[in-house]
Amino acid sequence: MGEIVVVRDGSGPEVLLVHGGAGPRTTWGAVAPLADRWTLAYVHRRGYPPSPPPRQGQDFEADALDLAPLLVGRPHVVAHSYGVLGTLIAAAAAPDTVRSLTLIEPPLNYLVPGDPEVARLERIGDAVLTHGMDTDPAELRWFLRLAGAPIGDGPLPEEVIAGVRRAHGGRPAGEARPRLDMIRDAGVPVLVASGGHAAALERICDALAAALGGERSVHPGAGHFVAAAPGFAARLETFLRESATGRGQSTR
Repeated sequence: MGEIVVVRDGSGPEVLLVHGGAGPRTTWGAVAPLADRWTLAYVHRRGYPPSPPPRQGQDFEADALDLAPLLVGRPHVVAHSYGVLGTLIAAAAAPDTVRSLTLIEPPLNYLVPGDPEVARLERIGDAVLTHGMDTDPAELRWFLRLAGAPIGDGPLPEEVIAGVRRAHGGRPAGEARPRLDMIRDAGVPVLVASGGHAAALERICDALAAALGGERSVHPGAGHFVAAAPGFAARLETFLRESATGRGQSTR
């Protein structure tokens, strides 16, 4: 299938950045100044040029296989949305290869069973993956707004349509069951971050932080693109430094 592309910038300890449904530039642009002190390694998941396309569709298991060899240098890993799924699977398979994990608004809906808002998020998210642009228009717009897509009340922008088509046929997030116990038991330092814009995502992030014994932070102001929110880059850097020196809440 060919290897995925990773673009590195900066100097210092490596921070592997794993995007979700949006590309690296949109997801991580606001943390670019950290390259003054860290090596930022921008992963381009399959289907996001210059990486090759996926064989059948977005798949967190394929992501995990792509990420595994990138962990040999024991980087810090920061992952967003759908990209968290493959990250957690890869980290659980070899937790000693991960210096720390920062996890931003993942679709791990199973962590909050019986919650109607989480159930709605899962149902509509799965519909978008299954039906693409044929998803019920009102539900599609609801999901796109939650996901941070730049849409108004008029026709969907071409770049948004392209994103929906790229996601169409992807593996539903609800099928992912990463071994969180392997990460927790290994003592990997974890920070779970959210944007304070959707109750369902806040509950998922609360549950994930509890399952991993990790730290929790909320950064309003940028919706789903939490990395662009005021204060996030500073909080991330503090966590990275504390993880490197063993002063974080979780220790190696």
